[in-house]
Amino acid sequence: MYLTMNRFRVRPGQEAAFEAVWTGRDSHLPQVAGFKAFHLMKGPLKDGYRLYASHTMWESEAAFIAWTRSEAFRSAHRGAGAHAEMYLGPPELEAFEAVQSIGA
Repeated sequence: MYLTMNRFRVRPGQEAAFEAVWTGRDSHLPQVAGFKAFHLMKGPLKDGYRLYASHTMWESEAAFIAWTRSEAFRSAHRGAGAHAEMYLGPPELEAFEAVQSIGA
């Protein structure tokens, strides 16, 4: 399992607009080989911003890399810079490879 996570620092008062952009877009993820799950998480208001994180689960790092090189990726991210006023800086990407997994 491979997890990618983007952290977003969203300006206070822009939360609804940020969420609308994310929930209204077609991510194309369900059709991508190796995709497992996606979650958009809303965190605390602190230090002058609202923290959000997107988590995407993949079968493997290779599946994630293949997606970043695909037309589906380009289509899902088209116009991503059009909402710069919502953010305090660019998103921070982090990636993790599973060491242990425990299911319900």
